[in-house]
Amino acid sequence: MNQINPYNDAIECLGEVAERYNIDEKDIEILKHPKKILMVNFPVHTSKGLKVISGYRVQYNDALGPTKGGLRFHPHVDIEGVKALAFWMTLKNAILDLPYGGAKGGITIDPQEFTEHDLEEISREYIRQIHLFIGPAKDIPAPDVYTNPKIMGWMMDEFGKIKGEHVPAMITGKPLSIGGSQARSYSTAMGGFFVLREALAKYKINPLQTKTAIHGFGNAGMNLAKIMDSNNMTVVAVSDSKGGIYNENGLNIESLIKHKKETRSVVDFAGAKPLTNNDILELNVDILVPAALENAITKSNAGNINAKIILELANGPITFKADKILYEKKIVVLPDILANAGGVTVSYFEWMQNLYGARWTEEEILKKLDDRMKTAFDELYDNYVSESYVDFRTAAYVYAIKKIIQAEKDRGRI
Repeated sequence: MNQINPYNDAIECLGEVAERYNIDEKDIEILKHPKKILMVNFPVHTSKGLKVISGYRVQYNDALGPTKGGLRFHPHVDIEGVKALAFWMTLKNAILDLPYGGAKGGITIDPQEFTEHDLEEISREYIRQIHLFIGPAKDIPAPDVYTNPKIMGWMMDEFGKIKGEHVPAMITGKPLSIGGSQARSYSTAMGGFFVLREALAKYKINPLQTKTAIHGFGNAGMNLAKIMDSNNMTVVAVSDSKGGIYNENGLNIESLIKHKKETRSVVDFAGAKPLTNNDILELNVDILVPAALENAITKSNAGNINAKIILELANGPITFKADKILYEKKIVVLPDILANAGGVTVSYFEWMQNLYGARWTEEEILKKLDDRMKTAFDELYDNYVSESYVDFRTAAYVYAIKKIIQAEKDRGRI
């Protein structure tokens, strides 16, 4: 789908940050390679006949604890993309001070081409293939692109059948009835909003006077639009895989969400004019939110970006070379490894509740999430951005790398 290899791009960024901050090359060598990679191909009888499905799980680094990361269903899932996502999860968990290493997984399918029964069979068989590789003290999956609480529930049930016991902490993002957590369904967006709120305050921007464009109107993008709307912020443009829409005076988010659910797209929403996905990225807005897939902003279009602040709700939406262009344009980028960490943070809260048989209220979860996101933002801003005038991504990389390397040294590995 994209000629840019996201894993190579991430490692190139790692190397430059290490060189710039005099981090020993020997120390970061361990972060240039995933610890474990599992690739499986398994047959499943589906409504379309027998299909051989390809699946992946990458456990990138476990210096800080058992690995943790999402699982996506998407036709463009491949091993290079999963490695990159697992690398970013490693950094993300370190930045949020979570007791996890980083992992990621994926299955190469288009879920829209299969029935619900097909997806259940694929989900259960995937767990049969990887069950020795995962567990509450090994590696804990979670939802990602085109996966949801129902799929996590199937996977938990299958794992329990194999092990002969109830193990809710082996996966997060489950339905509430079987051990899921309050606020998990919108936690990625909520965490991003908390980070954005802190950034707007630091840069003395009134949120009520901003205009926002959201590139990607899936779970994260849609929930962020709802949260911003409830806080009287104006969303002027959104897009999904079929196209985009724009109204300079602001979109009616409640009506838009209803339209999206009825038609499965934002296209043709009344009172808005059509735009392409690329047009959405290049609008003259205060806040741009890439909330779709990787490599949305590259060196070919970075020069056309006009936003003051970019909130990366997707994983890896800006390439390494594009980052440099945005920095030169003095655009503040709130990187994915900080901005979209609300999901894994509430997954951590779910894991904790499962381990201890606890139930926390939605209010308790949101307070804990707010505190975590604010602390992480302040740590990066106060210790790096305000002092040495580096960008947030560099600050995040430096903070996470140093923390992981220290854990590796304390374990005696390097």
